[in-house]
Amino acid sequence: MFNRNFSKEKYKMWWQYILVFLGALLFDIVPFPFPPAFTIMMFFQIIFELNVWLVIIIGVVGSVLGRYILLLYAPLLATKYLKESKNNDIQFLGDKMRENKWKGQAIVLAYSLLPLPTTPLFLGAGISRIKPIYIIPAFIIGKFTSDSIALHLGKYASENIESIIENTFSWESIASLILSLVLLFCLFFIDWRKLIQTKRLVINYKILK
Repeated sequence: MFNRNFSKEKYKMWWQYILVFLGALLFDIVPFPFPPAFTIMMFFQIIFELNVWLVIIIGVVGSVLGRYILLLYAPLLATKYLKESKNNDIQFLGDKMRENKWKGQAIVLAYSLLPLPTTPLFLGAGISRIKPIYIIPAFIIGKFTSDSIALHLGKYASENIESIIENTFSWESIASLILSLVLLFCLFFIDWRKLIQTKRLVINYKILK
């Protein structure tokens, strides 16, 4: 009887970790800014009292897979919805990033260490067809580090789930979303070729087909 109950609890626990994986995957597969994936990871960790390190590992795997898939389908979205001139402009930005691979990796690592949605970064990389090998390794390091810090700092809320819900709508969360939208605006509406080549800031709103 004890073994059967233990097996049921163990089975239930793994379904909870699957929810962590699917939540992180969903948050990082979409092409528009969501809250950082660690928020859904923290939510499940607290309400189910899951092992923090397992949540971090499983959640980071889900996030990396989601961002990898975003890299793959971003060019299809760009081809379908963006003008050829805008596609060429973002690809020009990617070419500049490829010219110095180590600098590009450093940018990805630094950005991933911040508690910010990485959607603009991966959309730009996907549209400019940067190979995953140039962006995923640094993202894994940054993501694992930042999520580890966030989830361990979030353990204080294990006795008060309301603080996590409140934190989701805190000024930090709102500021993160606004910054992500600003970065997306810069990615799509700034003429990067003119900015880099002539040092002139040109805003072009006519980017859709």
